Amino acid sequence: MRRGYNPYLLPPWLRRCRFYGKMIIIPISCFQLIRLLIIPTTGDFLLFCCLCGCCFLFHKNII
Repeated sequence: MRRGYNPYLLPPWLRRCRFYGKMIIIPISCFQLIRLLIIPTTGDFLLFCCLCGCCFLFHKNII
């Protein structure tokens, strides 16, 4: 098992997807929060929870 996480060992296409994912996850989650506050449904809540989880994982460099 390797020590630590090195994103440069990933293929270039996956690094690019990770980079763009980091850039767009915050605006999408903000939009989802506004939508959740206006019209709360179970689907919106679950999607918002998944987006918040992804934001946390991207912030901690786990993904």
